[in-house]
Amino acid sequence: MNNKIKLLDEITISKIAAGEIIEHPASIAKELIENSIDAGAENIVVEIKNGGKTYIRVTDDGMGINKDEIELAFLRHSTSKISSIEDLSNTYSLGFRGEALASISIVGKIETITKTKDEMNGIQVAIEDGRIVDKNPIGCPKGTTMIVRDLFYNIPVRKNFLKNDVTESNYVADIVYNLALGNPNISFKFIKDNKLVLKTPGNNDLKSNIYSVLGKDFVNSLLRVVYKDDCLLINGYVSNNNFYRGNRNHQYLFVNKRCIKDNNITKAVEECYKSLIPINKYPIYVLFIEINPQFIDVNIHPTKQEIKFKNDIQINDIIKNIVCKKLAERVSVPNVYFNKDDDSIQIKSFIDRPKVDIIPKDKHINIHDETEKVIKGNKKDMGEKVQEKFDRIEESSISKERIFEKNCENNYNEDIRDVLKSMRIVGVIFSTYILGEDLQNNNFYMIDQHAAHERVKYEKYKKEYESEKVVVQKLLAPEIVRLTNSEVSLIKENIQLFDKLGFEIDEFGINTIAIRGVPLIFGKPNSKELLLDILDSIKNNLDNNYEVKLEKIMKIACTNAVKGGDRIYSVEIRSLLKQLSETENPYTCPHGRPVIVKISRTEIEKKFKRII
Repeated sequence: MNNKIKLLDEITISKIAAGEIIEHPASIAKELIENSIDAGAENIVVEIKNGGKTYIRVTDDGMGINKDEIELAFLRHSTSKISSIEDLSNTYSLGFRGEALASISIVGKIETITKTKDEMNGIQVAIEDGRIVDKNPIGCPKGTTMIVRDLFYNIPVRKNFLKNDVTESNYVADIVYNLALGNPNISFKFIKDNKLVLKTPGNNDLKSNIYSVLGKDFVNSLLRVVYKDDCLLINGYVSNNNFYRGNRNHQYLFVNKRCIKDNNITKAVEECYKSLIPINKYPIYVLFIEINPQFIDVNIHPTKQEIKFKNDIQINDIIKNIVCKKLAERVSVPNVYFNKDDDSIQIKSFIDRPKVDIIPKDKHINIHDETEKVIKGNKKDMGEKVQEKFDRIEESSISKERIFEKNCENNYNEDIRDVLKSMRIVGVIFSTYILGEDLQNNNFYMIDQHAAHERVKYEKYKKEYESEKVVVQKLLAPEIVRLTNSEVSLIKENIQLFDKLGFEIDEFGINTIAIRGVPLIFGKPNSKELLLDILDSIKNNLDNNYEVKLEKIMKIACTNAVKGGDRIYSVEIRSLLKQLSETENPYTCPHGRPVIVKISRTEIEKKFKRII
């Protein structure tokens, strides 16, 4: 090996620099679209083939490039956006480094057609390895067309690291969708493999722009938020408490029309939704911040997706206040108070300590936080630790209130399955809790109908799935669902999984699918909501080498059980309890909540002062 220091040749230097800027086709699409936006375009067309690996075209009607400057445009550090370092504090443009076109010309074959409004004709140039190999006059309208072919044709190592066509297409689609959302004054068209998948109106109406990009459901559930002072404007939409998703993929933040990620702002928004939406669900927002460039730094990351605010704490507080205020106007949050004594009784009432079933066989089902910790730790002594925890709870409970009968030790080993089979049904309260009594043991039971049905469905569906015998229920009328381009692609990639789950799905136009069949076990579910939940579950696992956990998908699916507040009749109650008695774990729902609680006759009589 030669250890002598030497100067690299210009071609090698350029390829290394270009490889740092252009990572995949989406990088090219982003740079070219941003150039079109900075050029004052009113219409932008983006077209890709094979995920952008073989063909990317961006056409705009912007100001164009003067033919005398065309060669200069593809040199490194050449730009029309800034002239000195001082200009960075005043620029509103998306690009400013002057490296994009030069880098693209090194790793791909470029064809450029451009014309300014003052020129009689345009010019067409072909560029390879950063050098112009052909240049001709051409008739064309005002604006610029950039075509990039054969990405990384001269860097085979980098080309081998590109993902498949579907994945690379999704990366490009995300870029196009983000930039389209951030520029409602521009009409965008996105063509993928000769199919039009996106078109925005370009009428400068944010709401109609959101409708075009994200769909009707988003628009109908969004709340408008506005804030304005002398140096700051915040404008956009946030979701109400009834519309949320299982990941943060639909949280959009734009600062001076630049799409960025900011964990502090995300945290500020999500703080407003605590107790309003379920755990592990996330709100949706499309927020625009306009601020003097002097108060931000956009030059901290090559992708320009991160910025620093000079007054970040103040901005976070403002966003949090306006979002919380808007939510307070639209929702009513009930106040729930717990009596400590009653709460302790609840704990004691459902830890009956059956022989084995108190410890779920499915490791993803947790009864208490303490149990979950043990499961994640050393499984060898799991039973001992859980048993020890329960013993401590019971000992302390007995010493404080002595609510157990003298013969309660005999009840620890009772199997709730036998109780469910012989239980006398008393009624239902709040259209949620089934009341039953066990005359033999003098106990009173309350059963959560939703949790019980959830457990039954979970175990039944899991068995069907594992045996690949899921029965499909045909829908009389197919449910039409509009999705984003990336979501449609995700369904296509995982169509075998959805088939195995019992879904029949067909394409139904651009970014639209038709659900024609659902798993029979769910009866008449909200098939659209169920599909979206499963999609979100898959997306969340893409970051972990795409390991989709069956248990997680099953738990999501089981949320289609009968709900609290749904009226069920005696025959249905008896059938539900029979099915519950046949489950492996009738004590908890798949999420770890108790299905059934018990109150002894002795405790009830103590409350009425019949005994002391």
